[in-house]
Parts: sequence; C-alpha cells; structure tokens
Amino acid sequence: MDRRSLVLGGGLAVWVPPIAFAGERENAMYGLISTITAVSGKRDQLIGFIAGDPSEMPGCISYVVASDAADPDRIWVSEVWEGKKAHAASLELPAVVSNIEKARPMIAGMKIVAETVPVTTPKA
Repeated sequence: MDRRSLVLGGGLAVWVPPIAFAGERENAMYGLISTITAVSGKRDQLIGFIAGDPSEMPGCISYVVASDAADPDRIWVSEVWEGKKAHAASLELPAVVSNIEKARPMIAGMKIVAETVPVTTPKA
C-alpha cells in the first residue's frame, strides 16, 4: 500500500486522491480560513478596511470577507493564493500595510481556523 492509501482497522483501505498531498509540492495553492473579532460595534467599519480586491493583490485567486450570521462582532475571511509565498508577499504591499494599521484598533482578536491546500478555484 502506498502513501495515497490509508489503512483503517480491519484492513479496510480508503483511497485518498493524490492532490491531498499537494501541500508537499512547492507550487501548491495555499488557502487560509480565519476569523477576526471586531471591537463591539466596529465590525462593518473593520470590514471596510480588510475587504480587498483580489485583482490588486498579485497571486490572489480568491479573497472573501463575510460577516458571521450569529455573532455581530465576528468576521470570516477565506483566501486562496497561488502559493504560500504569494500570501506572504501580499502582507508587504503598501496598501495592505496601511489598511492593517488603520484596522488594528478595531480588532479584538484573530484566529487562523485552517490552512488548506485548495484543489479547485472559483469560476470567473
């Protein structure tokens, strides 16, 4: 059995598609899902600073900012990048640095929920 298979109890084997191991490849896409908690009453203003246009961020395939349906202070951010290096480079863009500085006083907390290896991209 090769690394694309996982042996479970009783000898049951489940095939895992090769793309599941894409994170090991240098050219793998990079995904990030995170939550940001805004200072009470500042969520919409904070969204104005963190909502970005993917076309202005080289290497960004998808960047979605969403308000939480149940928590009036929580924001979800889902990102897909050409690679982890593209994401890191985006954090050095002058516009991004400026918006982070402006947003910082409105942020009560942040949490990375998951780093992912996207296997599909949004349709244009």
